[in-house]
Formats: sequence, C-alpha cells, structure tokens
Amino acid sequence: MLRRYELTDEEWLRIEPLLPPENTGKQGRPRKDNRIIMNGIVWLARSGAPWRDLPERYGSWKTVYSRFRKWIDDGILDNIFRILSLEAELEELSIDASIIQAHQHSAGAKKRGPSNEIGHSRGGASTKIHAAVDAYGYPVYLMISEGQRNDINYAIPLLDQIEINGSNVLADRGYDSNKLLDYVYARSGEPTIPSRKGAKFERHCDWWLYKERHLVEKYFLKLKAFRRIATRYDKLAATYLGFICIASILIWLK
Repeated sequence: MLRRYELTDEEWLRIEPLLPPENTGKQGRPRKDNRIIMNGIVWLARSGAPWRDLPERYGSWKTVYSRFRKWIDDGILDNIFRILSLEAELEELSIDASIIQAHQHSAGAKKRGPSNEIGHSRGGASTKIHAAVDAYGYPVYLMISEGQRNDINYAIPLLDQIEINGSNVLADRGYDSNKLLDYVYARSGEPTIPSRKGAKFERHCDWWLYKERHLVEKYFLKLKAFRRIATRYDKLAATYLGFICIASILIWLK
C-alpha cells in the first residue's frame, strides 16, 4: 500500500537505474532496499521531523541517514538531478533567490571545515537558496549561501553551469549589473532584466516576457512545501543541499 509522501511506481522506475545496486556481493546482513531508503528520506523532507522520529517501516534512522550521506558524498543525488534536468527547456531561464530561516537546531556544527552557509543578521540565522529554472518552471541548477549574501553575486556562478546560448535570461531589478549583462551577451543569451529605479539610462525590457519570471517564484513555493527545506534544521550545508536536491528531483518526477 502506497503511504503518504512515498514514490509512485512510475516515479520509482525513473530513478531506480540511477541508484547504486543493492547487492554489493559482500557477506552479512542484506542491505536495505533502495526504495524503502528513498521513501524514508522523502518522508523526512516532507514532514520536517528529526531523524530519530523516522517511522520504523523505513528501518533504522541511522541506516537511512548513512545511505543519504553516502549518496550525497558520492554525487548520486546530484547525478539524478542532473540527468532529469537534461529535459529542461532552456529557451527561457529565470533566476532568483529565496531566504530561509535557520532553526536553532542547525547551530553547533564544527567550526573547522567547509562553510555551512548559515548567515547571521538582524533577522536572525538564515540561509539563501539561489536557483535557475527553465521555461516550464523546472529547476536547472541550485546553490546555497549565507542569508545576508547579495543575490547578484551568485548569478554568474549559477549561469556558468548552464548552456545559455539562445536563452532569454529573466531576473528582477536586483540583478541589474553591467557585469551580468555583458556575461549573458558574450554567451549569445538575451537578458530580460529591468533597469534599477533611478538609473541614468533605462534599458528596453520586454515586459510581456518578463512576466514569465513568476515561474521561479512558483518553484520556491513548491520547494517550501517540504518542511525540512522551509525551515533549515540541518547543521551541515551538504545535508541541507541534499534535501533541496531530493525535493527538486521530486518536482521533476511530477
């Protein structure tokens, strides 16, 4: 019986070949079924519950967490997302960022090591998700940063990962930057970015096309339907980005 949040047969068939084989050839206790593990991860992403509250039907939370971290570290989840996003319609690309409040449980990670992308400002601890979506609102590339970072600083790193030749790049006034405009033109793209208010010279903007930028806002709304993402509970940037990747994979599968 299919329970709430679990993958349908059709969804599972699309990603099953992209996961590592369950039979490793080693002796000992058999490995937990990949589908059960994936459903457990999806349940956590949807519900926002702590790892220790994972229902027993998915097995030990430690097993699910270990498999999740291994899939992150081995690039398995990134690869699934990359393969699904090959279907993206790149005639239009919308970029934007959305801020996420970090829960107090996200504090306490080791100081040394890679940045955990939790910023601190008057609004409290936060993380920012930067995203590019295609002409139908499906995610193409994602990044996270500390919450107080300026959106424009991540526009070029986002677009660096996408073939924008022939694409209309849509963004709001906050992305009005000569450096970004020159970058898009140099790669045969067409920017649809309004000039900042009060700009000395106001560029032409196709306002009808610009309305399509709402697709990136709708993507963030879908993303925040996953409670584990709407509030950041994870101490590590890698695990939080892993849950964002899981959510984005599910958006592609719908």
